[in-house]
Amino acid sequence: MTDTQHTTTPGDPVSGKGPAGRGGGSAGPPDGQRIDGATEASGGAAVTTTVETGPPPGERTDGDTDAPSAVGPTVVDPVAPARGPEERLGSGPVMLGTIKRRVTLSLDGREVRVPEGSTILDALHDEGTPDQADTPTLCWAPNMDPINACRVCVVEVEGSRTLVPSCARKCEDGMAVRTDTEKVRHSRRMVLELLSSSVDMDRASADVQRWIGDYGVDPTRYGPPAPPNAAGERDRRHAGHHHTPDGSSAETVHQPVKVDNDLYVRDYSRCIMCYKCVNACGSDAQFTFAIAAAGRGFDARIATEFDAPLPESACVYCGNCIGVCPTGALVSRREHELREAGEWRPEEETVTTTICSFCGVGCNLELHVQQNEIVNVTSPADHSVTHGHLCIKGRFGFQHVQNF
Repeated sequence: MTDTQHTTTPGDPVSGKGPAGRGGGSAGPPDGQRIDGATEASGGAAVTTTVETGPPPGERTDGDTDAPSAVGPTVVDPVAPARGPEERLGSGPVMLGTIKRRVTLSLDGREVRVPEGSTILDALHDEGTPDQADTPTLCWAPNMDPINACRVCVVEVEGSRTLVPSCARKCEDGMAVRTDTEKVRHSRRMVLELLSSSVDMDRASADVQRWIGDYGVDPTRYGPPAPPNAAGERDRRHAGHHHTPDGSSAETVHQPVKVDNDLYVRDYSRCIMCYKCVNACGSDAQFTFAIAAAGRGFDARIATEFDAPLPESACVYCGNCIGVCPTGALVSRREHELREAGEWRPEEETVTTTICSFCGVGCNLELHVQQNEIVNVTSPADHSVTHGHLCIKGRFGFQHVQNF
């Protein structure tokens, strides 16, 4: 292998950015440190550099058995200018992410510090006591943007005119937050009570059931529920044209279950209008925008475009709306059938984590198994690939596993 002397100018291709030999990175700096093919002292004038030549790519010479190293920095390391190419990071600089300052706030009189940009709910989860971290939520999810729909996570902030949703309000330096005042408890109790009076909450999560008990929720004081709506009745309502209740019963959203496809069902008797399914179908995950909110006030509901059946809508059956639903309004067809037959046994359910085999993305799957049968598939919300979301194959493509 030989070295040749070559005089370059700023317009010469050899003087451009990039590795100047097998070591990757620029050649060692002369007295006036060389940057991008010229010395700072020369001001870009022609300089003499050493360019290493060798055999064509793919060929070897005797003793030349080392594979070329990765391309490294194209300028001199300012910390250790004498460091050789083999001592530099082959992948270039290390990205540390955004550096954030910390803000100080008090949670029920206890001072904590959190990164700037954190929400109050983040602070309660990360720095709060177990009771503070147990702040009730319905429309919030760790893998979604704040929605501010349910208002059950409200807290009191000193100087604020009203209670604020902790899931969306950003922490500020010097902020004083109170999470368990009578005003806060009364507001949370009213939200849960009004929802329970009109929506079937018996399939909500165990946490929701516990919060209903902890806050003394009593939906019966609004009277018995009104008769269920007929199929399609709520879908045909127009904003501002609903009847005036007489107060003898509690208005209800109860209606027949919608079963129009083989993969999942919509039981809107359990829908609390948290908008999580709308966001998961939209800009938070899928970008399909097959569903949206229709109507106003108590007549508000989740609907497809022109109230079309799911098979005639833009739905791609990813099932991400099922994954975020907090009340069981959206469930897989298999779960619905087992519940209807009285064979749903969650106490016997086991969950096994595996990797989806349909493609090479690497999505993690959580297989929910009852009586040696896969009944549901979910994905961890904190998984770096899926963030809790899946496609139709990952969520519903498991029947072949059980075709004995």
